Amino acid sequence: MKIAVIGLGAMGMGAALNLVKHQHHVIGCDVRAEARAALVAAGGHEAANPAALPDDLDALVLFVVNAAQVDEVLFGAQGCIGRLRPGTTVLCCVTIAPEAARKLDARLSEAGMRLLDAPVSGGQSGAMAGSLTVMASGSDAAFAAAAPVLEAMSGKVWRLGDAAGIGSTVKMVNQLLAGVHIATAAEAMALGIRAGADPQTLYDVICSSAGNSWMWQNRMPHVLAGDDRPSSAVNIFVKDLGIVLDQARSLPFPLPMAAAAHQLFLAAAANGQGFKDDSFVIRVWQALAGIALPGEDGQGGEG
Repeated sequence: MKIAVIGLGAMGMGAALNLVKHQHHVIGCDVRAEARAALVAAGGHEAANPAALPDDLDALVLFVVNAAQVDEVLFGAQGCIGRLRPGTTVLCCVTIAPEAARKLDARLSEAGMRLLDAPVSGGQSGAMAGSLTVMASGSDAAFAAAAPVLEAMSGKVWRLGDAAGIGSTVKMVNQLLAGVHIATAAEAMALGIRAGADPQTLYDVICSSAGNSWMWQNRMPHVLAGDDRPSSAVNIFVKDLGIVLDQARSLPFPLPMAAAAHQLFLAAAANGQGFKDDSFVIRVWQALAGIALPGEDGQGGEG
């Protein structure tokens, strides 16, 4: 298949590389020339902007940041909608509001395209391993056309229904849990450090105890290593928990835990941590309590 991937970040690059490994003709599009060059070096091809994509694509995969960028790369001044043939399947793997997914489906349908509402989970490691979980909804035709793409980049595909918005609803719930779990893990680690516990020992004990979570095990090693390079950034959860809260207000539905977590990620972003790894929301507690984090005070630590 001839497949374009727009957005070669932490998730999109892994997906694109796995599509190349599965012998597809892959064109990567990203504002960063170095990201495009990395895909070309791995056997892919590049387009400098969406309007430069070839006009004979079989599928388009979107891994941009938010709904505004989805609109821009499709319908903006340098958008690719005019390059897509009727019947082309667009996989939107972006975390967007359910209503945004429904509106996108309507616009693409009007232009003769198919949408698979297909947000993903699994992070950078899952994308690189081709083991992403895909929460997808769309027509039978969209699922059939997207099957080779999904096979290359995912370990599990949840087929959730035939209407756009269902996949985004399920991803929204996942992001509520993920954001709260990361914030809680950071809070717990910060409390332990403030109370005098050894961070590495605390991590090891909790990993084998009832308080363990996937986010504790996955994110706290970044804190222990003092490595704030983003596999998923603080700003992602500013956006995603914002989507969760906006949806809840529209229902209406109270979300006190999600609201508190959102405020913590906002505080971290306001403190200059927005582009740091999301585990470094812990720097909110560092600023409040004056604690020293591993790797930042000579403690070191390996996760």
